[in-house]
Amino acid sequence: MSSHGAGFDYPPQDVAWLKRDVLLFAHSIGCTVDELHFLYVYMPTNQEVIDFYARSNAIPIPGLPKFDHRRAVDGQRLITFLKPLPSSSDGRKFELRSRVLGVYDKGKAGSVVETETVLAEKGCDEYTKAIGSTFFIGQGNWGGPKGITWKDCGVLPSSNSATGPSTTSFPPPEGREPDVVHITQTNKESAHLLNGDYNPLHATPEHGQKMGFGGAIMHGLYSWNTACHALLQSLGGSDPANMREFQARFAAPVKPGDKLVTEVWKTGTIEDDWEEIRFIMTVEGGKMVLSNGRAFMKCSSIKSHL
Repeated sequence: MSSHGAGFDYPPQDVAWLKRDVLLFAHSIGCTVDELHFLYVYMPTNQEVIDFYARSNAIPIPGLPKFDHRRAVDGQRLITFLKPLPSSSDGRKFELRSRVLGVYDKGKAGSVVETETVLAEKGCDEYTKAIGSTFFIGQGNWGGPKGITWKDCGVLPSSNSATGPSTTSFPPPEGREPDVVHITQTNKESAHLLNGDYNPLHATPEHGQKMGFGGAIMHGLYSWNTACHALLQSLGGSDPANMREFQARFAAPVKPGDKLVTEVWKTGTIEDDWEEIRFIMTVEGGKMVLSNGRAFMKCSSIKSHL
């Protein structure tokens, strides 16, 4: 080695990355929908698509028909926040504990599977508890329990809203303008899987066309989480500690490029220091995409985002 440092070797460093890291980088530098090979796992081969659905079907529910996850959409989700989640799991081990709460045969429309999922640190505390339903389109008439009817919920069977056990509806207050209106403009790249869900329904048009959606659709949880953020930003001062519970029913799919309008009402009803909030989300000038929206919050401000 020379006296001026030339030739010095730094110690080797381990390097690792995930598909999500590559997708996030491509998105961050402005790759567009015309460059889908950058935004969707380098355009998956047929085998990779098969592998995605194989993982979805890997653990069948005993005693039930084998449902086809290629024809499944979200129905409704509710999450309760039990403890603040750390920003990183480094040095700790977390797990999801899931169980089936019920499976409901909705006849020609399809079937609903309701599950409970708890996020917990192994051997330690629970952080969140979520109850959700998945609607398997056209996969009913197998003789299972019916749950409540579509009419009971005011939902048409042709929509994507899934019902199962008895569900209370939480409509907006009648005759009142919303306290908050929050606008979110999606773009053609919004669907492309930065959240780690590599379902081709949200990336390439073929799968959405086969399901009657006319092309790729956004993740249902994109709309759901966007609404959650809208409430927290508009009423909770962007402080996660100000939200205890959040839920909504998926009423219709969102297309990349849609402008989403979240309308929010404070009810004035207080439960253990938490105020009940109602909300809906629509595509601007069109259909409702989230209904039955309800949250419990500690409201620190009112701030519309238009």
